[in-house]
Amino acid sequence: MRFVKMHGTGNDYVYVDLWEENVPDPVALAIEVSHRHFGIGSDGLILVAPPDAEGFAGRMIMFNADGSESGMCGNGLRCVAKFLFDRGRSGGATEFRLQTGAGARGARIHVGPDGKAERVTLSMGQPILESGSIPTTLPGGQECEIEVAGRILRGTPVGMGNPHFVVFVDDVDAYPVQEIGSLLEVHPAFPRRVNIEFVQVVGQGHLRQRTWERGSGETWACGTGASAVCVASRLRGVTDGEVEIDLLGGRLTLSWDGQGEVQMTGNAVEVFRGEI
Repeated sequence: MRFVKMHGTGNDYVYVDLWEENVPDPVALAIEVSHRHFGIGSDGLILVAPPDAEGFAGRMIMFNADGSESGMCGNGLRCVAKFLFDRGRSGGATEFRLQTGAGARGARIHVGPDGKAERVTLSMGQPILESGSIPTTLPGGQECEIEVAGRILRGTPVGMGNPHFVVFVDDVDAYPVQEIGSLLEVHPAFPRRVNIEFVQVVGQGHLRQRTWERGSGETWACGTGASAVCVASRLRGVTDGEVEIDLLGGRLTLSWDGQGEVQMTGNAVEVFRGEI
């Protein structure tokens, strides 16, 4: 089976082309390839599939490193858009629509000097602020308190096709992300588990973020997480909706007008191709 290793701001996945390959057990494959010592090493597996409806260039099917399926990943979807454009599957179009487990998303390709996709702008969809749809038992879209390991944390639940909890902290480098993230992920307030973003305000329109992703642990970047941070920071009055977010793997630029879809721009990089 042939594969491509790609990353968006350090959020890396193994990509398999379902136009050419057959994957009978994607759960087992995701666990196998994701292991960073015994496999290829990645945050999960993404299958790039032919669309099953008119008007789309392709379809993303994604699995976390533990084999659990996820509906959406912004960094992964940017790489899917690059995958399709670079291989001519978009018919040369630099703007097209993609199918995900969280619904349709629009992509716009920024072409580099080599004629291949260098950066991608995605329409990440409208944020979900209703508790039952996120899902969470906490008030959606509102800053609220939750107790974890004897700490009282204040955070904002936001849905971006997957559930997020955005927590602002004073020093993101010193914060115990792994300890608190692993406990928050399985907190009963989030019936389908949750991704957690720990965020530090650097300046006006400038944030730093560390991410704990359900099923994968701490990752170098999370596009849906950055989108949730963009939304939460506007709701909290930290930004005016235009924000640059520095993640471990690089910078993402996002905007949200308070009503429509979140827009996100970032890189998409092919690391290597191989066969397993």
